[in-house]
Amino acid sequence: MMPLYSQKVRPSRQRGFTLIELMITVAIVGILAAIAYPSFTSHVQKTRRVAAAGCLMELAQWMERNYTTCLRYDKTGATCATDVGTTQLPTSQCRTDLGTAYVFTVAGTPAITTNSYRLDATPGGSQASDTQCGTLSINQQGAKSVSGAKLATTCWR
Repeated sequence: MMPLYSQKVRPSRQRGFTLIELMITVAIVGILAAIAYPSFTSHVQKTRRVAAAGCLMELAQWMERNYTTCLRYDKTGATCATDVGTTQLPTSQCRTDLGTAYVFTVAGTPAITTNSYRLDATPGGSQASDTQCGTLSINQQGAKSVSGAKLATTCWR
């Protein structure tokens, strides 16, 4: 029998991560997520806002084409006998895509007349937190406005 001290002792191999290494990794991921998520949501909000502005421009073009046919903004149809309202606005792809983020309406005081109109894109749903620009509006003169604290030129990019 060999003495115990002459036997070769193999060191055990460590496998996996220590708890400290795991906690450091989780902390780093948490810090990156805390920085990245607000930036991502802000970018998505701005993208939706730009899409809504484009959609309002498309609806304004429809109003102008309708004016060339009926010579007034408040009537539409083949005989120009149907009152123009939110339900008469064309269902475009942009309105469908933004249906959960914006509500597009014919609005204003008065809502619509023979010679004037105002179209609004009111944020709602996932876009409701967009208080910086708020409701985007455009009228028959092409004047763009917002209900929020930012300038219209900033929001209508």
